Amino acid sequence: MVYTITFNPAIDYVIHTNKLKTNSVNRSKNENIYFGGKGINVSLVLSELSVASVALGFVAGFTGEAIEKGLKESGIETDFVHLDHGFSRINVKIKSSEETEINGCGPDIPDNKIDELFKKLEKIQDGDTIILAGSIPKSLPADIYEKILNKLRYKKIRIIVDAEKDLLLKTLKYRPFLIKPNNLELSQIFDTNIDSVEDIVEYARRLKYMGAMNVLVSMAKDGAFLIDEHDNIHFCDSCSGIIKNSVGAGDSMVAGFIAGCEQNDDYNYALKLGTASGGATAFSDGLAKKDGIYNLLKQLIQ
Repeated sequence: MVYTITFNPAIDYVIHTNKLKTNSVNRSKNENIYFGGKGINVSLVLSELSVASVALGFVAGFTGEAIEKGLKESGIETDFVHLDHGFSRINVKIKSSEETEINGCGPDIPDNKIDELFKKLEKIQDGDTIILAGSIPKSLPADIYEKILNKLRYKKIRIIVDAEKDLLLKTLKYRPFLIKPNNLELSQIFDTNIDSVEDIVEYARRLKYMGAMNVLVSMAKDGAFLIDEHDNIHFCDSCSGIIKNSVGAGDSMVAGFIAGCEQNDDYNYALKLGTASGGATAFSDGLAKKDGIYNLLKQLIQ
């Protein structure tokens, strides 16, 4: 089973409007509501690729109820910790000539609720996969990723981490199966300017030597590189299409790569399926759907 953890789930309220004017009343052309958070995004795209998962994390209030209900209606199994106070955040995303986002804070998470999450982690068994993705709310300890992986250290599981800088680096001692920095995050991790293919390969290899088994580096329109556990280099070009949406493309790539690994042991195929999944989200108003993913996969294979 695949388990995703979303510490701070959200309702994304997406508003499409003409050119946004400050200090003025703006009218929307249309609106959409999506249930999100990086782990949830991964679960939703995995479902499109026929891979079952369990969504873990924290929800609160009427917005938390809506998130949980929406995921269940999408066929996602959930096992959230329910908080007694506050409400799950609402992110407002305004799409006009430019994209503007206002992301909510989310509820405080007390220690006893963290303990409740850790009890749920006891269900994870050998052979399962756990995905840790995204930033950590201020009310959680900064080493929560490490605490989770330390608790699971004796289980033979696949660990996937999609996080920034120190949050990512501190998980490498647990030998994650996959990490997915983008090229900008790679530059931030090593505090240097990475502007060539040779640099990307060099610094991705450094992350392997520091503990990661597979390092997937996404580069948006410039494609993606994978340095696999056998130190083989794989490259996949980006898909052709019109960019509509930047939210969740990286999460979709993670989901596609995992689904590819679930289907067979061909890392080249997994990279292509990950790239197609990321592209299908980028070319859609919301997260990728099955038909869009496999149409782009055909494009990449051809």
